[in-house]
Amino acid sequence: MNQMVRRSTLILPVNIPKFVEKAYLRGADAILLDLEDAVPYAEKENARKLIKDSIPLAARGGAEVGVRVNKDPSLLTSDIEASVHPGLDGITLPKTESAEEVRNLEALVEKLERQRGIKPGHIKFSILIESPRGLLKAQEIALSSPRVKSMTVGMEDYCLELGVEPSPDGLEIFYPVSWVVTVCKAAGIRPMGLLGSIAVFRDLQGFEQAAARARQVGCEGASCIHPDQVPVLNQVFSPPPEKVEYARRAVEAFEAGVRRGTASVNLDGKMVDIPVYNRSRLILQRADAIAAVERRKAEALAKLK
Repeated sequence: MNQMVRRSTLILPVNIPKFVEKAYLRGADAILLDLEDAVPYAEKENARKLIKDSIPLAARGGAEVGVRVNKDPSLLTSDIEASVHPGLDGITLPKTESAEEVRNLEALVEKLERQRGIKPGHIKFSILIESPRGLLKAQEIALSSPRVKSMTVGMEDYCLELGVEPSPDGLEIFYPVSWVVTVCKAAGIRPMGLLGSIAVFRDLQGFEQAAARARQVGCEGASCIHPDQVPVLNQVFSPPPEKVEYARRAVEAFEAGVRRGTASVNLDGKMVDIPVYNRSRLILQRADAIAAVERRKAEALAKLK
């Protein structure tokens, strides 16, 4: 599995310039310029015209930059043509329900990459599963293209499909999120999301709990709609320093034990065996990958001074 790190993705409507202009200062690992739910239908055409110039603005702080397009066939092609430009890192496809949809998107993006001088395969896909139909096809969708790098359950739309109100603890999407995590881990892509609502952005404690629940079932990052939510996600989806330090010591102790001829050692009264060793290595890899992302963002900001 690759070491893509996207703990926080800040979603913002591309048709509100002041949001786009300040996005690079928010500390998010990724910025998602929205053409979908955050943009009224009457504003869709104008919003498309803003994408090309908004990409470098959003990228100034070193974050990945993506665009969430509209699933509606009458809008999708125009959205893609307006979005695929140098500097774009990803496309988020909402309401995905089949592998065919992903392959059709791939063909269009591939064509535009060639035409516009973008490295073939550079633009990756983030998939939103927002219906039971999409959930049933999640495995096929995850394997539909090497461009697919992450998958998320969209709580609000999924709950609408279920005919239920989103709850604070996200109980109604526990199964969909758990299943998407399972599919992603098997496919080698990143499971993202919350077990709770993204919408109540003033309740940071509740938001943190929703992120922590998602992390506990295997999610590796999530989206947010307000800058105040960004540091919450960055913290929740980063291993705590004390955990990283213990993992480092566990790796050292285990490897010293192996050199002595044993695959099980005692560290602070706890057994460190092969599974614990492997888990500790993953924690260190995650910490190193996060550090690299933070360096990338810091270097980008330093160049602006």
